[in-house]
Amino acid sequence: MRPEDRDAAHMHDAIEAGNGIGGFIRGVTFERYVAEDVVRLAVERELTIIGEAVKRLSRSFREAHPEIVWRQIIGLRNVLMHEYDEIDNHRIFVIATELVPKLVAQLKALLPPIPPDPEPE
Repeated sequence: MRPEDRDAAHMHDAIEAGNGIGGFIRGVTFERYVAEDVVRLAVERELTIIGEAVKRLSRSFREAHPEIVWRQIIGLRNVLMHEYDEIDNHRIFVIATELVPKLVAQLKALLPPIPPDPEPE
């Protein structure tokens, strides 16, 4: 598989996880977010997937798009995976409600067009 194809697949994974976050937190207040472990843990899991997908993007792709804060996204994934006792719920809620929708929009704009299906013979 060509790197460009892998990059598109990883962007798609990140977009799907971002959309999942949107579904989990739609209409949820910060107080409810903190009180409901299932919602909080689901958001954290999807953020981890976004970070892992972004980490797998080719270096050349990330370097070609410095407008996206790749290091911070990957860094958040590392915190969620390895420094879970230091998670700031307010920070995660802000990321989920304000920054993830922007990231999803940025990634969608970078996805290559889907090639048309071949014509039947």
